[in-house]
Amino acid sequence: MSDQLLTIEWKNNKLVLLDQTVLPNEIIYKEYDSAEGVWEAIRTMVVRGAPAIGVTAAYGLYLGIKDAPESSFEDFRKTLKEKSELLATSRPTAVNLFWALERMENIAETNKGLPVAALKETLLKEAKAIHKEDEEINRKIGENLLSLLEDGMGILTHCNAGSLATTKYGTATAPIYLAKERGWNFKVYSDETRPRLQGSTLTALELQKAGIDVTIITDSMAGVVMSQNKIDAIIVGADRVAANGDVANKVGTLGVSILAKYYNIPFYVAVPTPTIDLKTKSGKDIPIEERDPEEVINLFGKWTALKDSKVYNPAFDITPAENITAIVTEKGIVRAPYRENLLKIFNDFY
Repeated sequence: MSDQLLTIEWKNNKLVLLDQTVLPNEIIYKEYDSAEGVWEAIRTMVVRGAPAIGVTAAYGLYLGIKDAPESSFEDFRKTLKEKSELLATSRPTAVNLFWALERMENIAETNKGLPVAALKETLLKEAKAIHKEDEEINRKIGENLLSLLEDGMGILTHCNAGSLATTKYGTATAPIYLAKERGWNFKVYSDETRPRLQGSTLTALELQKAGIDVTIITDSMAGVVMSQNKIDAIIVGADRVAANGDVANKVGTLGVSILAKYYNIPFYVAVPTPTIDLKTKSGKDIPIEERDPEEVINLFGKWTALKDSKVYNPAFDITPAENITAIVTEKGIVRAPYRENLLKIFNDFY
């Protein structure tokens, strides 16, 4: 992975993000030194992918409080709450965003006896810890998933749950990178993923740069490649997993899962445990972000429909638990019944 693009970096007390809105045509890194700037980066998808959003939010919260009043913890807490609430409004679906902000707030409460200046440094250390943990989690997810796969398989992906959606390795792509390290050869098919094209502009880009065999297909071609026996397994990521095993992921995932069930192809969801939200009972309770209609009808600056056309543009859909072969986490492989076994994986390790 020597040619891997770096998604997130903490450098010179600033957050550096790869601008994913201009890929694959330009490689641009942007610096951020405020919570407001980080909020905009998440909202406009300069950074995207649930794990990467979580890491970014943690750094963003530190940036929001680094110049906060140090006269008292109460004054500091007020600023912390304000910046956390701001960052929480950047995107509604990815639970890692709220998990990271809550973790940072809990660290502040636990260490409220410290001088505020020392507390600020503690929060920066926690953001860095969240960053490092994400790398380790991704590799473990990859190792667990690889145990379900074999050399030479055809793998279908949807959207981008790769290194560009995390800090390294990715979730859905982690076993693909680890397989390459072992000398295995997968044939990867990457759904283009309308309307933001993350499968072609991001997944295909990073896999090609890593020297992995990847072929781009449009979303509507997934059924064809499955019917031609080119796909042995499907691996996707997720932005939130409900307590019953329902999964919110990039729109189009539901259709892929239905096709996989029809063709009897294993459908795996690769997620870090922070993406599992036991407070959300089912997929019906997951808020689905609706985005700008122009994403659908304006392609590279050209209108593909009348400007006043009615457009429905949900960014995510819900894949029901019954369509999922296994949910693979850094803690292990979870199979149905998901409500019972997802809870068990937390009880066993926490």
